[in-house]
Amino acid sequence: MLFTLTVSAQHVRFLTQGTIEYEKRINAYTVIKDQIKTWGGEDSFYKTAFESYQKNNPQFKTLKSTLYFGNETTAFIPTEEAIASTNGWFGDMIEFKQANSILTNVKAGTSKTQKKVYDETYLVTDSIRKINWKITDEFREIAGYNCRRANALVMDSVYVVAFYAEEITVSGGPESFGGLPGMILGLALPHDHVTWFATSVTDVPVSEDKLKIPTKGKAVNNKQLYDILKGALKSWGKSAHQTFKWAMM
Repeated sequence: MLFTLTVSAQHVRFLTQGTIEYEKRINAYTVIKDQIKTWGGEDSFYKTAFESYQKNNPQFKTLKSTLYFGNETTAFIPTEEAIASTNGWFGDMIEFKQANSILTNVKAGTSKTQKKVYDETYLVTDSIRKINWKITDEFREIAGYNCRRANALVMDSVYVVAFYAEEITVSGGPESFGGLPGMILGLALPHDHVTWFATSVTDVPVSEDKLKIPTKGKAVNNKQLYDILKGALKSWGKSAHQTFKWAMM
C-alpha cells in the first residue's frame, strides 16, 4: 500500500504558471430584492421597476475574467464582456460590476488594484489582504482539480467559502482573495448571492507582458480609499453600507 501511494504521488503535476478562466455568477433577482428592502421595501416605484427588470433580464448575471499566474505573481483581469452594462433601472448596481484589475506579488505580499467606483478610477497599492481561513475536510472537483474547502469572514461580516487546489502552487484566486496553500478555483459569498468558479485551467508558460494591469487612476492606499468613499457615501443613507462593502471588496 505504501508503495502504491508513493508511486501515485510521484505522478502528481504541480503547476507554477498558467491561465485560469473564471465565471462570476450573481443571483440578480435576489440581490435587487435585498437592496429594495434597504431603500423602503413596499414603495410602488421599486416594485414596478423590479417587475420591469425581471421581464427584460435573466435571473442570473454571468461575467467572465482571466487570471494569469507565474513567478509568484498573479494578474486578475475582467474581460471586456464583463464590463457590459445591464438593462433596466437596476443596471448600474455595483454588485453587477467587475471593476477590479488586480496585480498581486505573492512573494512580496503586495498588490496593486485598478478599481472603478462608478465614474471614478483609483489605483490602489497596498499589502495583500490578510484572511484567517479555517480549512475543512470537504472536497469538490472544479475544472478537473480536487479542491479543498476553507471558510473565512472578511470585512468583519462577509462570509466566504473557498475551494483551493494544492496542485496549483501559487497562492491566489479571483478578485483579492488568496492566502491559502494553493490556488482558489471556487469562491462563494453565500449571503451576498455571488460565486466565482474556474471553468478552465491551462498549463502554459506565462510571459511577463501578461502579468500586468492598467495603471490609470488616482494613486491611493486602502486607508485613503476607505476615507474617500466614507465621505462620498455619507449622504446615501441605508444604501451606503452595501455600496461601500462592494467598493472595498
